[in-house]
Amino acid sequence: MTKTIETEGLKPSIYGLTREQLIAWVIDHGAKKFRAMQIWDWLYKKRVQSFDEMTNIGQAFIEQLQATFVLNPLQQRQVQEAKDGTVKYLFELPDGMLVETVLMRQKYGLSVCVTTQVGCNIGCTFCASGLIKKQRDLTAGEITAQIMLVQQYFDDRARDERVSHVVVMGIGEPFDNYDNVINFIKTINDDTGLAIGARHITVSTSGLAHKIREFAETGLQINLAISLHAPNNEVRTSIMRINRQFPIEKLFEAIDYYIEVTNRRVTFEYIMLSGVNDLPEHARELVALLKDKKKLVYVNLIPYNPVSEHDQYSRSPKEAVLKFYDILKKGGINCVIRQEHGTDIDAACGQLRSKTMKQDQADTKPFDAVTVGFEAKIK
Repeated sequence: MTKTIETEGLKPSIYGLTREQLIAWVIDHGAKKFRAMQIWDWLYKKRVQSFDEMTNIGQAFIEQLQATFVLNPLQQRQVQEAKDGTVKYLFELPDGMLVETVLMRQKYGLSVCVTTQVGCNIGCTFCASGLIKKQRDLTAGEITAQIMLVQQYFDDRARDERVSHVVVMGIGEPFDNYDNVINFIKTINDDTGLAIGARHITVSTSGLAHKIREFAETGLQINLAISLHAPNNEVRTSIMRINRQFPIEKLFEAIDYYIEVTNRRVTFEYIMLSGVNDLPEHARELVALLKDKKKLVYVNLIPYNPVSEHDQYSRSPKEAVLKFYDILKKGGINCVIRQEHGTDIDAACGQLRSKTMKQDQADTKPFDAVTVGFEAKIK
C-alpha cells in the first residue's frame, strides 16, 4: 500500500480540496455555500498565507479550519536561479521528504513544472528522478502548494506576474497518482480561482495505457504528452522498463482511443541519447510509427541533461539532433527541438533532490544507488 501523508496522522492541506469538495465540507460543517466561496476567494484570489487573514470568516469557523487543515504544507529548503531566469525550488514536505519544482520563463509566460510523487518507480534508466525509488504519492494539496509557493515568490516581491502555464512533468509518474493529479488540475483550472487555462496545462505520462483511456473520458481539455523516447520496443524496453508492461502496440492503442474520443493533439517527448535512439534509422522508424496521425501529433526533441549516476548515457551531438529533426520534418511530422532552461544549475529533474539527499546522508550512511529498481505495481 502506498504511504500517504494522511496515514501519518498529519493534517491535510486545504489546497487539496476542489471547489466542489470545499463546498461540501463547509455545508457538512454547518455553514452555507457562500462561506465556501469566501474561503475559496481568500485562498486563490487574495492568496493568504494563514487562515487568520480571512477577515470575513467568523473566528469559530476559522478554528474549525485550523483544526482540520493546514494551509501550505511545504517549506522552502533550497532555491537555485539560473542566468536565463529559470528557478529550481527544493521543497520539504511535512514528513521531511523532498520534492523539486521548476519555474521557467517562456516567451508566452511563466511555466511551472510540478512533482507528483516522492521518487519514482517507472524505471527509466537515463533519468535522475528514478535514482530514489518511490516513497509515496503527493496529495492534491501538496501538488497545488507548489504552484502557490511559486506564485508567492512573485507576490512577495510585488511583481505583477502570475503563473500562466503548468506542466505535470516533475519527479514521479503522474498517472500512477491519478486521482490526486486530476483534483490538482481541476483546482488550478477553476475559473473562480487561479484560472490557469486548460490548454495551458500539460500532463505527461510514461505510457500507462489504461490511464490514458481513463483520461480521455474526463472531458478535460488538458494537453497530453507521452514520454516515448524510442521508436521500437527493443530500444524502448532497454531504456524504459515500463515498456515491458505497456509495449508500444498497447500504448498506441490507448493513444488512438484518446485521439478518437478527444480529437486533441498528442505531444511525444523524445530525449536524444547519443548512439542509443538518435540514429537516422530511428528517425525513419519514428516517422513510420506516427505517419497515420500526422495532423494530431507533435514531437518534442529534448537535449539530454547528463546524470552522473547514469554515465552510460551522453547527450546527442548537435549534428545528430539536427539530422534527426530534418528526417522527421521531411516525413511530414511536426516537431521542434526543445529550448533548454537552467543549464547552469542542476537541470535534470531530480538532480537537486538527489544531491541534497546525499549531502544529508553523508554523516549517516552512503547513498545507495543499487536500491533503485523497477518496482511499479500498477493496478
